[in-house]
Formats: sequence, C-alpha cells, structure tokens
Amino acid sequence: QVQLVESGGGLVQAGGSLRLSCAASGRTFSDSPMAWFRQAPGKEREFVAAISWSGSFTHYADSVKGRFTISRDNAEATVFLQMNSLKSEDTAVYYCAAGTFSTSYKTAKYWGQGTQVTVSS
Repeated sequence: QVQLVESGGGLVQAGGSLRLSCAASGRTFSDSPMAWFRQAPGKEREFVAAISWSGSFTHYADSVKGRFTISRDNAEATVFLQMNSLKSEDTAVYYCAAGTFSTSYKTAKYWGQGTQVTVSS
C-alpha cells in the first residue's frame, strides 16, 4: 500500500509558475515509477508527465512539454512537478499516481487526493 499526498496547488496568473509536491509513504517508493495526471471539469483525466523509479527517464504530454518538469527525490520519497509559463488551459485538479510510467490513468495503482491548480488569464 502507498499513500500519496499532493500539495502546492493554488491560483496563479497566466505566465506564472507553481511547484507541486507529492509525498509518499507506505511500501517502497524508490522502486516505483511515478506520474502526474490532471482532470478539468467535464473532461477525462489526462496524462501530464511520468518519471522512472531512478529518475533517469521522463516523458511528457505534448501540451506541457518544454514548460513542465517532473523530478523525484527518493531519499525524501517525494515527486515534484515544476510548472512554468502556465496557461488558462492548465487549470485542473492535479493528481499524483504511483506504479505507472504509462500515459493511461487506468494503469496507475495508487492515487493522491488531488490538488487544484487555477490559472487566471
């Protein structure tokens, strides 16, 4: 079992930045790939970014490539999502997921409760 707690969401103006954190506890974090997904009202949950267990490999949705950076600190059992040049279309609830490197949310094994990100234009 893995427990995930996200933080760092909030309200920001377009062009601004936010850094999301996801603290993990429970079974071994350091051997699990991790991912971020997001869900806007009325839309399906969509992939944002993923990182391998070692942090050596990452991949991103085309919509965030070049603006968002996923990273992890295995010693602190935390994964991060640095979001720069935010746009109004980035507004969503952001979820941390454990156990997947896939773009499909259906492959995730564990989920956090989500953190709201609102970008005002």
